[in-house]
Amino acid sequence: MIIDVVASVSHHPTIIRPMRTPRFFLLPLLALFFVLPARAQFYLNQGELAEIMHECTPELERLPAVHYSYKVLYNSRNNNVLARNTFYKIIGEEDVSTGRSRSLLVGLLNRQLMHEVSIGDTLVVPDKWDLDFCAYSPFPRFYAGGLSFDKLFVIDKSIQAWAAYESGRLARWGIVNTGDPQHRTPNGRFNFNWKTEYRVSSHSPPGEPWEMYWVFNFVESRGIHIHQYPMPSGGPMSHGCVRLVDEDAQWIYKWADSWTMGSTGFRSGYGTVAKPGTTLIVIGDDPPGNPSTFEKNGRMPALNMVQLPAHPYDIPAGTNQQEYFDRVRGTQP
Repeated sequence: MIIDVVASVSHHPTIIRPMRTPRFFLLPLLALFFVLPARAQFYLNQGELAEIMHECTPELERLPAVHYSYKVLYNSRNNNVLARNTFYKIIGEEDVSTGRSRSLLVGLLNRQLMHEVSIGDTLVVPDKWDLDFCAYSPFPRFYAGGLSFDKLFVIDKSIQAWAAYESGRLARWGIVNTGDPQHRTPNGRFNFNWKTEYRVSSHSPPGEPWEMYWVFNFVESRGIHIHQYPMPSGGPMSHGCVRLVDEDAQWIYKWADSWTMGSTGFRSGYGTVAKPGTTLIVIGDDPPGNPSTFEKNGRMPALNMVQLPAHPYDIPAGTNQQEYFDRVRGTQP
């Protein structure tokens, strides 16, 4: 297919217009979703996302700056499948297969299921492809406030994403689903507590066990954890826990430190905590709709960078456990 790309003028996005050519059909992209028959709803294909979601390169300083632009899906025959295939060919630089692979990143950044995008939809695309995944991070690559923390975990509810820092350097980032409006994930400063590879949610309805994998608790009193779970592309929808894709959940499970028990310290329901686990902060407000990774008010979209606190201890303690160890350290905000 011959592609005629109409470049943007002023603040108008690029429109992808396929010219008339002999008709041919390609199967729509299925790589970013699968269907749960019981709910007839599309969910992220977590195995496919594992292809692009990795730990950050140790050479963060060398990652180039990435800029973004708009692309609007269009097809003169009003055919969504052809419009998507034209989009794949554009971002794949004339190669549909390459474009399909790159659309995994587009879908993740736009929090869209690529099978569901249609004519008239606007997508934000990067100007550089096939970089280290952390080049596209909405979290700062370096965080001065985290220098004194061997490990620090951040959840930002406004863009529904997470980041892990090691001595102030971004180690990995990914996406989340936090609690819905009736079961909001609490903001504050916490620590990872206990963990287990498998658990059935206490909120499971009769006859429908909600199975969670790579479970890591951070609010003991409310039973709030991070864990793997089927994830749609939208915003907050859990019962307070933080859902992760499988690859991320496994990595965090092995990366973060759990609490250490001893004879003196903070008394929990599981025993006496002598040393808390990895520090975790939950920041940001729940988005009113689907989360957005981009600011779209200007002529060109810009990555919606997360604003981290000057220091993690500036975030109020989330539970009595943090208050106890703040007193021990003398680090109360």
